[in-house]
Amino acid sequence: MNREIWRIALPAIIANVTVPLLGLADTAIAGHLSRTEGAAYIGAISVGAMMFNLIYWNFGFLRMGTSGMTAQAYGAGNVSDQARLLRSSCGLALLIGMCILVLQWPLQWLALWAIGPSQAVRDLALSYYYIGVWGSIPILVMMSLKGWLLGMQNSTYPMAISIGVNVLNIVVSVLAVYVFRAGFKGIAVGTVVAEYVGLLISLALVWHKYRDIVRRVRWRKLFDFTGAGKFMRVNADIFVRSFVLMLVTLFFISVGARSGDMILAVNALMMQLFTLYSHFIDGVAFAGEALVGKYYGAGNRKRLALCVRQLFVWGCGVMLVFAVAYALFPEPIYSLLTSDAAVVSAAMDYRWWCVAIPVAGMAAFVWDGVFIGLTASRPMLAAVVAGAVIFWGSFLLLPTDMGNDRLWLAFILYLSLRGLMLTALYRRHARGN
Repeated sequence: MNREIWRIALPAIIANVTVPLLGLADTAIAGHLSRTEGAAYIGAISVGAMMFNLIYWNFGFLRMGTSGMTAQAYGAGNVSDQARLLRSSCGLALLIGMCILVLQWPLQWLALWAIGPSQAVRDLALSYYYIGVWGSIPILVMMSLKGWLLGMQNSTYPMAISIGVNVLNIVVSVLAVYVFRAGFKGIAVGTVVAEYVGLLISLALVWHKYRDIVRRVRWRKLFDFTGAGKFMRVNADIFVRSFVLMLVTLFFISVGARSGDMILAVNALMMQLFTLYSHFIDGVAFAGEALVGKYYGAGNRKRLALCVRQLFVWGCGVMLVFAVAYALFPEPIYSLLTSDAAVVSAAMDYRWWCVAIPVAGMAAFVWDGVFIGLTASRPMLAAVVAGAVIFWGSFLLLPTDMGNDRLWLAFILYLSLRGLMLTALYRRHARGN
């Protein structure tokens, strides 16, 4: 079982680690554009990324819903369902991507209204957004393709796609900023170029290995979702869940933005460390999506139970590595992200919250992978809603003189409750089956 888990998890972790490295690289490029205005540039990257997260997070079902259902079809040996899910997911992704391009102006207005950054940060973030939005179609279609590949027990191809896209993104961004003197906008140019190249790579890889399944797809009915009732129901639950997650993160960022550029920059650095951890622990969760879905689809309850137990063993290992690293080396890590000494000094005041993040969040991440594999989307939604209520409730009830610590304590409570509630819901689900 451990070999099966790491056959999926290791390529997923390698792929995922390039994602936060991209965020770290963008933050580092922005942070080094100026020694005196580093906080504004870092804040603009944070706000620009948040603007896209407000959009893309809501469509995370394109990957999650696709992976769980495809894994079950794989376990059951149903090739027709595998082909249908590929068509439905890609068609939905393309349709959503086109809508985002059409609605890009009202979407940016709504996002900036919600985040509320300073004028200096707002202007920089808009210059980033209006370039980056043209990558919406390849981003969403690649979500679908990665989810489908993971469901087919293939995390190697998503690894190749992610590495290629993110390395190219960093290279083109550095060239655009420092060689072609595009300034802050060069970061967004690198992102869009890499995303279109990545989509071409993704399509080529899927055709190379799965051409027999691709030939079964009725591409003329790309936007016909007849018979995709379960796919839409699961995705609707995940959509609402993602929307609530987005609201929590939006609130988190907006509170920091309204606390001044320095707190915004500090929280942006710390959230990058949260993102780094989340992409490592997500490698374990991705293995859960693929393997739990496969065993559930095949009706093998014994292997499913063993898989869940071992996923948590490895999840605890990842948690300990990050908690120790964040406890022992906070200042060197912050210094890698910015040359602004004031931002580093301010971030050190909150370093212990970075240590708490892996401990509080591990169970929630691993359970998400398990429940996606089971396509049990309703318990995932319930846990996130309950966690969000705790987050907002505790923030309102905690003393205001706690400052930024008040926000971080509420966030840790939110992560912890999600994990505890999913544990209880899985036990009830297991008894019911």
